[in-house]
Amino acid sequence: MQHDNEQPKKSQAKKKTTKKRSQRPKAGHQRKDPLDYPSHPYPSMRRFAEFLALRYDTSLTRHSYYRDLRLIQEYHDGDPAGFPEEQVRDYFLFVKTVKQWQPKTIRQSAASAKLFFMEMLGHDDWEVFSQIRTKDHDELPEVLTRDQIIALLSHVRLRRYRIPLKLIYCCGLRISECLSLTTHDILGDEGKLWVRDGKGKRDRMVPIASTMVEDLRRYWSVHRNELLLFPNVGRGPCSPKKVAGRMFKATRPMPVSSLQRLLRVARDELNIPAATPHTFRHSFATHLVEAGASLHTVQALLGHKQINTTMIYLHMTHRSEQDSLRLVEELCRDLPR
Repeated sequence: MQHDNEQPKKSQAKKKTTKKRSQRPKAGHQRKDPLDYPSHPYPSMRRFAEFLALRYDTSLTRHSYYRDLRLIQEYHDGDPAGFPEEQVRDYFLFVKTVKQWQPKTIRQSAASAKLFFMEMLGHDDWEVFSQIRTKDHDELPEVLTRDQIIALLSHVRLRRYRIPLKLIYCCGLRISECLSLTTHDILGDEGKLWVRDGKGKRDRMVPIASTMVEDLRRYWSVHRNELLLFPNVGRGPCSPKKVAGRMFKATRPMPVSSLQRLLRVARDELNIPAATPHTFRHSFATHLVEAGASLHTVQALLGHKQINTTMIYLHMTHRSEQDSLRLVEELCRDLPR
């Protein structure tokens, strides 16, 4: 973690940055690249793995698209390269009407199939993908009040869980972004936090409050891991000294599931119906909009690629309701009665 008086030389800083990025351990389950699979059911699927490697940079995207094609292959039990358009159409009828997949899942599966059948195999005359239509359900994400946030954080006794949850709320981070942070990502004297390799492999910088920086420094002083801000505790004796010793030597971040499980227990004990680490991120955005932050500001802080994704928070704030009521009152004022 950078302290106030640290000023590394430019040449050293460039060298250190390269090293930091190459050795960053990522939180959460890492998906295997299809190119690295020991075998493929058919040569056409091996070719698709190569096609995805040329098209996409992240192993998660390649894994997801390859999995979508494998589901089609398993449904018809054969080489997908030989499937006619009618068989592919039958598959999407099945997942939409029988399996009742969510619209977003159907669209992703259709996009994967289109890559394989139209772009890779060249079936340009197929019409099935233009026929698939899905409409999203208008479901707003759950948001906690400030009092609920405070109650949950106060209820989490262990600091190694309370601090990352607090950071997710104070900076609007995704859980994997939070747990993957290193000591080099906190620029305390500048009031900034670097989010590296976020969704879409994009970096962003967000402001961080000085009190949050102090919390992080105090927490880091307990384990003093050379790289990780939230190191994995591992298994063994639960005495503070033993726990700190394992965290000091850890090479992997805290598992995402550990933080999710802890919060689930806390919310059940407090009888708060919906609270996940991602709810803390939604609450951060909603509370910022309520406080008067512009949507473009919130978009940048959350790392959203499209402003439409951020606009959902307009529908979740008391401020928007109050503003709408004020505008309607002004429209009606002074009209003949």
